[in-house]
Amino acid sequence: MHPEPALDAIDWKLLDLLQDNARMTNVELARAVDLSPSPCLARVRALEEAGLISRYVTLLDAHRLGLQVSVFIQVRLERQIEAALETFEKAMAVRPEVMECYLMTGNADYLLRVVVPDLAALQEFIVNFLSRVSGVGNIQSSVALKQVKYQTALPLPEGRSSRQKNSPGSRRARGG
Repeated sequence: MHPEPALDAIDWKLLDLLQDNARMTNVELARAVDLSPSPCLARVRALEEAGLISRYVTLLDAHRLGLQVSVFIQVRLERQIEAALETFEKAMAVRPEVMECYLMTGNADYLLRVVVPDLAALQEFIVNFLSRVSGVGNIQSSVALKQVKYQTALPLPEGRSSRQKNSPGSRRARGG
């Protein structure tokens, strides 16, 4: 774990800009934060080294790629012992259809978000994989009918960036 670095307004703006569009060139970033390219690049590298920028990704359109079914699955284990938790987490880590997996408080031990092409693929995942993971006691799934909001950009502290978070036309306002 990295110590929390002291960030100034320029750092916050760089983070905000990059999480909205990671393909911005260094020249575009520098212009947007009113720096020359060399110090801008140094700041971005420092943010990466501090672990604040963990990676750059391309977000794909699941529906256009044929992944039509998004499912939230609550899983209860038979016993909440360390070995059972580790076994379950290792099994989920290697499955590409498991987009997210969270250890939870409350009624379920884990919450999964799974994306599959169709209900047959969901059945295959649950019956032939998930139910066979050692220690799984109960599985409850809910199929998402409509995605109302989806965003990948973290809500940075208000006032740290000069850009309006929800201005018309921003990616966040459009759910991007």
